Amino acid sequence: METLKIERALLSVSDKTGLDTFAKGLADMGVQLISTGGTCKYLRELGLKVTEISEYTGAPELFDGRVKTLHPKVHGGLLQRRDLPEHQKQAKEHDIPTIDLVCVNLYPFEQTIAKDGVTLEEAIEKIDIGGPSMLRSAAKNYASVTVVTDPADYEEVLSEMRFHVGGTTLKTREKLAIKVFVRTSAYDTAISNYLGHLAADSTKTNFSLTLPFAQTLRYGDNPHQPSVLYGSFEKIFRQLQGKELSYTNVLDLDAAASLISNFRRPTVGILKHTNPCGVGQDNDDLVAAWKRAYQTDTQAPFGGVIVMNRPMTEALARIVAAIFTDVIIAPDYEPEARALLQKKKNCRIMRIDMDAWKEYCKVPMIRSAPGGIMTMKRDSEVMGLDGLEGKVVTKRVPTADEMEAMRFAWRVCKQVHSNAIVFTDKDGTLGIGAGQMSRVDSAKIAVWKAGQAGLSLKGSVIASDGLFPFADGLQTAIDAGATACIQPGGSIRDQEVIDAADAAGIAMVFTGARHFLH
Repeated sequence: METLKIERALLSVSDKTGLDTFAKGLADMGVQLISTGGTCKYLRELGLKVTEISEYTGAPELFDGRVKTLHPKVHGGLLQRRDLPEHQKQAKEHDIPTIDLVCVNLYPFEQTIAKDGVTLEEAIEKIDIGGPSMLRSAAKNYASVTVVTDPADYEEVLSEMRFHVGGTTLKTREKLAIKVFVRTSAYDTAISNYLGHLAADSTKTNFSLTLPFAQTLRYGDNPHQPSVLYGSFEKIFRQLQGKELSYTNVLDLDAAASLISNFRRPTVGILKHTNPCGVGQDNDDLVAAWKRAYQTDTQAPFGGVIVMNRPMTEALARIVAAIFTDVIIAPDYEPEARALLQKKKNCRIMRIDMDAWKEYCKVPMIRSAPGGIMTMKRDSEVMGLDGLEGKVVTKRVPTADEMEAMRFAWRVCKQVHSNAIVFTDKDGTLGIGAGQMSRVDSAKIAVWKAGQAGLSLKGSVIASDGLFPFADGLQTAIDAGATACIQPGGSIRDQEVIDAADAAGIAMVFTGARHFLH
C-alpha cells in the first residue's frame, strides 16, 4: 500500500480542540509546522517551533486577515503532482515546496447564524474563503496530500504516521478527502440557504440540503425496504439499549417528542403508529400521570411507545417493565429504573435532549414529493390558547375546571392525526378518535374507545383539531356526556353548531387556530 511521508504541514483552525496533542505529535516526528494568525500564536505558546504564513509566503496578511493563504506558494504546495516531472520542475523554479498535510476547520458560520439577533454583517464575516480553498486543493490532490478537517481524526492520522514511519496510506488520504468534500458542501449549503432566505422572495430561491450519514436503520416500513438515517439524530436522541431502530421507530420518536413537548407538568404519553392513545398529567407524580394515560386504552401500550417529560422513576419503571413496549423515551432515567429496564432486552430505551429538540423544531419539516421535496414550518407551538376566556361563543361560559380540561385536550388533539376528536378531563384522556374520513366517525370511535375502557364521558370536554362542518359530530359528543368543546371554528355552519351547543347547554370556545395533522 502506497504511503507518503509527511515533511511539512499547514495548520489553521477555528476549533482548537485536540490541536495541542496533534501539533506536538507532528513536531515529534520532525514535521515542519506552518500556521496562520491565532493558530500560530496558540502553537508558539505551547513552545512549538512554527513558521507564520506571511513569513512562509513572503506576503503579508491583508484586509483584516481576509487574504492570508490565497497564495501560489500555499496552493502550489498543495496542488503540485509529485509524479509529474514538469510539475516538480515548475515548483523548483518558483521555489514552491510541497505541503504534505493540511489541518483546517472553518470559521463557525453555522453557529453564528444560529444565534438570536445575528446581523448580516456578522454572518458575512464568518464566511471562510481561505479555509475551504485549502481544503479543496488538498482534497483534490489526496494522492499526495493528507487533509484533516475533523479533530476526531487527529489520533488516527498520528497513529498511522507512527506505524508508517511518518507517512499515511492512500486509503486513509482518500477517506479524509471525501470527508472534506462532504464538509465543504455542507458549509456552502448553509451559506446559500441563509442568504437565500434573506432574499426579497425567499420562497422562490433554491433549497439545498446536505446531511452526514447517521446510521443504517433496521428496515423501512417493511423488512424488504432498506432505510438509512442522515443528520444529527444523535444530538437529540441517544439509544441506551435495545434492538436497532427502524424507519417507523424514528417516526414514532418524532411524534412522541412533538407530543410531550406540549406539556409542562409531569406528563406521560402512550403512542401507537405516531398517534397518541393516552395522555395523562399530574402535579408531581409520574405514576399518577401514567395511570391516567393507560386507562384510556389498555391495549395500546402493547408494542407501542411510552414517552415522558421527566426522568423515569423506579416506581414507574416497575410498572412499565411488566408491559411489552417497543420504545421508551425520557429525558433521563433513575439508576434503579435503568437497572429494571435492562431486563427488557429488545425494548429500545431512548434518552431525549429536550433543548436539542427545541433547536431542531426551528428547522423546516422536509418531505419527499414527486420529482422533489416539500418544506413546511413545524407545527411546534400550541396555537389559540391565549385569551381563551374571551373566545367563548356559547351562552354558557365554561367553568374553571372545563377551561383547564379544554387546554389539556387541545394540547393532546394537536398531535392526533386528522380528523381528530379527543375527550378528556383536566388531567387525562378518556377517548380518542383519529384519522377518519369524517369528523363524526372520529367522534363515534372516541366514544366507543371510552366505552371499551369502561370510562364515563359524563362531564368531559371534547377537542376537535378542525372545524365541525355539521353539528352531527358535536351532537355525538353531547349525547356521550361532554359539557364543553374546544375547536377552531370557521365553518359556514358555525351558527348551526353553536345553536346545537346552546340547545344542550354546553360551553364552547373557538381558538381561531387549527392544528390539522395530515
